[in-house]
Amino acid sequence: MGESIFEGTITKWLKQVGDTVQRDEPLFEISTDKVDAEIPSPAAGTLTEIKAAAGSTVQINSVVAVIGGAAGAAKAAPAAPKPAAAAAPVSAPAPVAAEEPVTGSAEHARSSPLVRKIAKENNVDLSQVSGSGAGGRITKDDIVSYLEKPAAKPAAAVTAAPSAPAPAAPAAAAKPAAAVPQPGELVPLSKMRSIIAQRMVDSKRTNAHVHTVFKIDFTRIVKIREKEKSKYEQRNGVKLTYMPFITRAVVATLRKMPIINAQMEGDAIRYPANINIGIAVALDWGLIVPVIKQAEEKSFLGIARSIADLAERARGKKLKPDEVGSGTFTITNPGIFGEQFGMPIINQPESAILGVGGLFKEPAVVTSEDGTDSIAIRHFLHLTLGFDHRIIDGADAGRFMAEVKKYLESWNEEIG
Repeated sequence: MGESIFEGTITKWLKQVGDTVQRDEPLFEISTDKVDAEIPSPAAGTLTEIKAAAGSTVQINSVVAVIGGAAGAAKAAPAAPKPAAAAAPVSAPAPVAAEEPVTGSAEHARSSPLVRKIAKENNVDLSQVSGSGAGGRITKDDIVSYLEKPAAKPAAAVTAAPSAPAPAAPAAAAKPAAAVPQPGELVPLSKMRSIIAQRMVDSKRTNAHVHTVFKIDFTRIVKIREKEKSKYEQRNGVKLTYMPFITRAVVATLRKMPIINAQMEGDAIRYPANINIGIAVALDWGLIVPVIKQAEEKSFLGIARSIADLAERARGKKLKPDEVGSGTFTITNPGIFGEQFGMPIINQPESAILGVGGLFKEPAVVTSEDGTDSIAIRHFLHLTLGFDHRIIDGADAGRFMAEVKKYLESWNEEIG
């Protein structure tokens, strides 16, 4: 779960004693101070004992369950029961990996289920992808980087058929719905909600919050999206939404104005080496902000894929703690619920946050090249910048937003 995690609370067991489990199959859910996640089984076999019940808070490397009778073990030499450790790194150590028979392409021994899903959807032979993980294991970053290479694009394009995406939803839908609180009931805060509450109060207490709102003519981008969205999804395997446009405009402007990307550190200002964009994702049980790291190095398509991937895994409890935090600037999109704009709270220790309002059609005065005014129907949205006035002046915030507005309204970037 990452070096910064010291303990976690087991919130739900997805398997019970006597159940058969496959390697990498979700075994239990855990809540930490950074993320709620499903922990996959490190081995295949039968769950023979649960040592830590749901609701228990356990330290890292604690044995929480025992799995015995691993699949694939030689009949003459039965394997000893395998402990499943809470909040320990999910990449299996060598002895466990050796239990799984290696196929011709060695896909299962060198990659996670998410990597194999991405490979299947893009018709990628994982034997052609170099792994940077332990023992040559292929990570998500490895396959995403492979797909972004020019040489890999033709192969991805061939597979992008108009057929429906791989049906991952049924498994998620099969999970029992959370109990609905009854009127008059007192419900304790979940660990995630408790952390959100504390961090929001800390931010309001620490940061000198100021907000500025800009109205953006989004008509040009709306037309681009309407023209390209069907072909884009078939070509790239990801839906074309408005968030990559906004994110790219933010990243380009942050490169010009690093003060908006800076952070207060004691009596000094820290200027991060990279632009790490947090994308707020609303969940049924709270809010989480996974981070696109080194966003300045990603193309439009890379940003689009990262946003879709992080949001999907956040809702499926598949994020790792190191994918949450380490952000330098956050974008939140409450406009999907229809609001005009909001006043978002800064995500500590960052110094600025961008709130995206709803997209609406409005009549507007349009001036032609010859100076003639006319009324036209245009698409508008509001962008709100919340910033820490301790280190960001109002003039800098205004210049930043004016540059983002200009970038979006005169969009001329290739989208892939």
